[in-house]
Amino acid sequence: MSGESSYSEGAGWIQWFCSMEDHQFLCEVDSEFIRDNFNLYGLKSKFNFYNEALDLILSSETPDDEDLEDERFLEVYQEATDLYGLIHARFIITAKGLALMKDKFLAGKFGACPRVLCERSNVLPVGMSEELRTSRVKVFCPRCEEVYIPKKKCPDVDGAYFGCSFPSIFIMNFIQEIQIAPNNQQYVPRIFGFRVYKKKGSRYQDMQQKPAEITHYSEEQLKKLRGKNEQQSKEDYVQK
Repeated sequence: MSGESSYSEGAGWIQWFCSMEDHQFLCEVDSEFIRDNFNLYGLKSKFNFYNEALDLILSSETPDDEDLEDERFLEVYQEATDLYGLIHARFIITAKGLALMKDKFLAGKFGACPRVLCERSNVLPVGMSEELRTSRVKVFCPRCEEVYIPKKKCPDVDGAYFGCSFPSIFIMNFIQEIQIAPNNQQYVPRIFGFRVYKKKGSRYQDMQQKPAEITHYSEEQLKKLRGKNEQQSKEDYVQK
């Protein structure tokens, strides 16, 4: 575990966990969402201490120094961390989860795009895989549509805690509210003021000038798509 942060007396595990310095990208998942077995479908098989980890997540108590020195507790704690992360990835594409992430986005909690021409546009967290321990969280800029390593280090945040679909679903829901500035500015290489022949400032310029079509999905459709994806993953696993 990487460092502790202050939390109010009597705060539950979820509030305590999300208040850690390295976890500023995470939002607090409703306990009601976690208690709904439908939202946990397919997760139990991924963990050895699933029930203990789930109990820890829903606990109204927070770990003390003695707990954090106990080997057995640390095993359950690690599984609780990953289980919460996978639940978090599902929660943030619901209406309530999206609203919480929108507040963080507008407040710049996820950081700003490092590209100079994006003029410090706010970014969104994204995973490069739905599977745990594949890669750490990255950030996506809605303006230039590129993915970057976060400037603020998040060593304990797995990309699977956000999943690959979150930025697209977020933008689809809030395109009118977040007001993404058009990406009209492109760097043009020059020598003494003269443009370099056949050189472009970005290899992806042509792609960016052709915006992709956006398909709008309801929350119910997203649940069905997730179910199909999980079923396909199971079939692929059996074939192996």
